Amino acid sequence: MIAPLLAGLAAAAAVGGCWEGLAIVEQAAPTRVLARAVAPLRLAGRAGREPTAPERRRLAVLGALALLAAGWMAAGAAAGVALGACAPAVVGHLLAARRRRWRRGLADGVPAVARALADALTGGHSVRGGLAEVAHADAVPGPAGLELCAAARALALGRPTDDVLEALRRRAADPAWDTLVAAIGLQRHAGGDLAALLRSVAASAEHARRVESDARGLTAQARATARMVGGLPFVGLALAELVAPGTLGALLGDPRSRLLVAAALVVGGGGAAVVARLARTEPR
Repeated sequence: MIAPLLAGLAAAAAVGGCWEGLAIVEQAAPTRVLARAVAPLRLAGRAGREPTAPERRRLAVLGALALLAAGWMAAGAAAGVALGACAPAVVGHLLAARRRRWRRGLADGVPAVARALADALTGGHSVRGGLAEVAHADAVPGPAGLELCAAARALALGRPTDDVLEALRRRAADPAWDTLVAAIGLQRHAGGDLAALLRSVAASAEHARRVESDARGLTAQARATARMVGGLPFVGLALAELVAPGTLGALLGDPRSRLLVAAALVVGGGGAAVVARLARTEPR
């Protein structure tokens, strides 16, 4: 008599617990939680922000779970664990790629920044007022515009102009920004027509970006071919596993095959690194 009563009470408590769990999940909004976890990756490409150590750990855990699930479903538990172990390296590579993309966008904005600042100086603004005016007018799109807005906020708080420009130059880490900041500093200390100098800097930066773009275009086919050739063995292994499941396991079951696969991976990875280094068009 007591056992059915206890079972009924347990069932009622379980129903209440399920409702409470659903309410917690709804309030937690998993999509928002996931968006917060991935936000450092987005900010690295949008604002060039370096993620903190806890953010890196969260990204690594999220990447490990995703790679573990993908590898497990595609080739079994061993492949899933191996892929999951590569998550920190993959996350680091993604963050570095996003920051490189941000720096490229920041460098591409130098001509627009120089011309907009030259127009502001021609209109009667000082360098400090011109930077604030260009930022508030949204005259420069992309990462360069966001950096100018941050610089304008720092100027509004009373930070010295030279310190703001130096911080901007260090964040950009690009020769074009070095030239722009050096031109402003030279005029502030030696005088001269800064507006004309800035327009000259804009023209020079545009020419340099055009040359880099031409270099990337000329080497695009060679880089694509090298990546395709390097990826063919992996594609072949994947197709063989799909056509005849168990091929990869049999291949890795023989010590001699494992040795050959390991040697192929080392040689292929080294070749990919050499090709990537030879095909770089950005200044070292």
